[in-house]
Amino acid sequence: MNAPLSAIVVMGVAGCGKSCVGAAIAARSGGRLIEGDAFHPAENIRKMSAGIPLDDSDRAGWLVRLGQELQATTKAGERPILTCSALKRRYRDTLREAMPELAFVFLELTPAEAEKRVLARPGHFMPASLIESQFAALEPPHGEALTLPLDATQPVAALAESVDAWLKPCGERTLARTA
Repeated sequence: MNAPLSAIVVMGVAGCGKSCVGAAIAARSGGRLIEGDAFHPAENIRKMSAGIPLDDSDRAGWLVRLGQELQATTKAGERPILTCSALKRRYRDTLREAMPELAFVFLELTPAEAEKRVLARPGHFMPASLIESQFAALEPPHGEALTLPLDATQPVAALAESVDAWLKPCGERTLARTA
């Protein structure tokens, strides 16, 4: 591993590339990829599949469970790289409570690009009709500590390289203060 950070969350709206970028970060920088979607309870998946946006109460237990997974992975001696929308500050704070010094990689893109990408991915439970609700809920983490915003339209390899450079010792602290 390249840095003392205990865990990373790759965050953003549906379609921003969390899974692809998370996997590339894990391959390049070391760590174990944790797909946040795999931890949604069946009721959340049913709602999203039906085109019903999740609310704060739907996400509460899911976020606690993700925090537990971050802790368990760290205790196992691995750096967790979690993919999670983490749309609101309070959601990110729930994860931070479970894992101090948690770093966030925020993949930014436009609603039109998110819709285009979601429409192009077959077999996922999140329909494009929910993109608008994702952007309505989004509280961008600009200015939050240990957060790196990136343009999600860049190539996945370039995004992973940017994260790797950010994670270098000393570099992550400097970037976190200036991001």
